[in-house]
Amino acid sequence: MTTTVPAPYARTVHGSGPGLLLAHGAGGSIEANYGPIIEGIAARHTVVGVDYPGSGDTPTAQGTLELDELADQLVAAADAEGLDTFAVSGYSLGGPVAIRIAARHPERVTSLVLSATFARLDTRTELAADVWHQLFTSGQSRLLAQYLTQLALSAPALNSLTPAQARAAAEQTALAVPPGTGAQVDLVRRVDVRDDLAAITVPTLVVVTTADSLVPATLQHELAAAVPGARIAELPTGHLPFVERPTEWLELITQFLGRQ
Repeated sequence: MTTTVPAPYARTVHGSGPGLLLAHGAGGSIEANYGPIIEGIAARHTVVGVDYPGSGDTPTAQGTLELDELADQLVAAADAEGLDTFAVSGYSLGGPVAIRIAARHPERVTSLVLSATFARLDTRTELAADVWHQLFTSGQSRLLAQYLTQLALSAPALNSLTPAQARAAAEQTALAVPPGTGAQVDLVRRVDVRDDLAAITVPTLVVVTTADSLVPATLQHELAAAVPGARIAELPTGHLPFVERPTEWLELITQFLGRQ
């Protein structure tokens, strides 16, 4: 029997120094989720990220996405860049990817930074993801963008815009929705890495986005409580720290990594 090996995902590499892998969120990409801070974190690290199928320059995959494949593709990118060990930063869906990397390759991971993320969905978040998936698969890109704008920004950030500005922002979002969003959100709905958490032994920072309507702070604190010795840093932002609080987010990450 012939086994088909998945093609490598499109890779982003910046900087030099100790390794730092980046795992992005559903419906995002390395540039979309880490672009505003990538030069800052690359000042002291060799930063390596991959775009999931249907994001960035990675072709859309046939069939369903699996967490293990995303994790292994990111480790393969580290191998290609000559990184034996590395920290991992996971944002949103990238959090479970980072956790699975630590579970599958514990001897290689030096620390974890988990931002705006979850180990499993609660009922409210599963329903939100279901609506997201349905709007995408039905081709309602404008309505989807309005839904995500309302859900992903904190109330203060959204209310700082006029309704016309918010609609214009949603129009820009509609143009940027990656074709792989449906499969990525489907994976979000299936993720459950709670069994991996107790075995994490490396220093871990959980950045809790306290004004997050998509991934509520309660889920983020639940994750942190299950990781032995995890540190918590609260950031007053919605689900998009790279939009609302990029400077503060960068500072939390670099300060934590600088202490390891």
